[in-house]
Amino acid sequence: MRSFKIDRGVLFLFVILAVLIIAAFILIFAMRTNPVTDALSGDNILKILVVLEDAGVPISTNLIAYYPGTKRAAMFDIPGETGLIIRSLGRVDRIDAVYVENGIQAYREEIERLTGIGIPFTISFTLDQFSHLTDYLSGLTVFIPTEIDCMNGETRILLPSGAVTLDGDKIRTYVTYSDELDQEGESSARKQRALLAFFAALKDHANTVFSREVFPVFQSAIRTNVSTESLKQLLQDLYSIDSERLVPQRITGSIREVDGKDLLFPFYDGQLLKDIIRQTLGGLASDDATAQERIYALEILNGTNIQGLAQKTSELYQSFGYDVIRVGNADGFDYPDTVVIDRIGNAKVAEIIAQVILCKSVSSTLPEENGDDLYGTEAIVDFTIVLGGDFNGRYVISR
Repeated sequence: MRSFKIDRGVLFLFVILAVLIIAAFILIFAMRTNPVTDALSGDNILKILVVLEDAGVPISTNLIAYYPGTKRAAMFDIPGETGLIIRSLGRVDRIDAVYVENGIQAYREEIERLTGIGIPFTISFTLDQFSHLTDYLSGLTVFIPTEIDCMNGETRILLPSGAVTLDGDKIRTYVTYSDELDQEGESSARKQRALLAFFAALKDHANTVFSREVFPVFQSAIRTNVSTESLKQLLQDLYSIDSERLVPQRITGSIREVDGKDLLFPFYDGQLLKDIIRQTLGGLASDDATAQERIYALEILNGTNIQGLAQKTSELYQSFGYDVIRVGNADGFDYPDTVVIDRIGNAKVAEIIAQVILCKSVSSTLPEENGDDLYGTEAIVDFTIVLGGDFNGRYVISR
């Protein structure tokens, strides 16, 4: 009986061929997989980093979190001057220095560390590209509360008030001009409004933009880390955002000078920002939408002899997106316990507001029921927080 011997070289070639075939199947399967669909397959929140840059420097960076189940979204502005110890650069610097030196993926990773959440998707435009896309969409409609008439360097800026449709050149002006009369955060808010207007215009022109003929042209003005089909789905999810219930937020902190640069260091070494994002994302998927239906007005009163405690706490609540309309002293400085007073009869929101500082004492008695005006004088206040001796400046300490 004849025996056959297989040459080792031939066997090695067969192994290589088998590996290549398996790799080809894996590649084909991976190409068919849509990472956006995968991200949502577990009923998850979609998280996208959107960057608008000019001359290689981010002028607007926003983390957008969207929950398709409720169509609610959150939008966090990440100021370029945010200061932190940047591991990839080995120094303390502005966070946008990472983008300038190492690109958007390293920038995304640094923002993931800052926020404490994974951000799988990125979309970026240059200012020129954003301007061109605006013209593709026949302009973006933004609401300008009051007429703008100011000088930006040697250029006079004129924009009418009301709901105004701006073409590419005017949207460039809208997102880049600065006004010394702007309130804190107004410049960032304009860029956020322009971005939301862009998504709204996408929805209005969806049939044209997402057509086979037009989308390749549109896509050429967008840089992203996903495929063409995944980008389509990302944009379609973003234009489904219920912008009426979206409250844009931004990082807050204290300004300190480092190496001649004014840097914004987030409060509580960044832990506050992580708490804000965790609570906000939890609210997106909640069946109870009352906490995010509108911006609630707070009054914060200091019931202790610690100077500046109410003002510091107001900055804390503003970081969570609440509107603090009054800061003052309570009637006396001997309140042992911190209490949240519900003045509108919304116990659910009162509990959420109390949770920010881990306060367990919530009063649901409305002022008009007992004629007691001790806790506040403003008729438009929704909730009053009276700070007691158990409050350490960040949390209520259980006795």
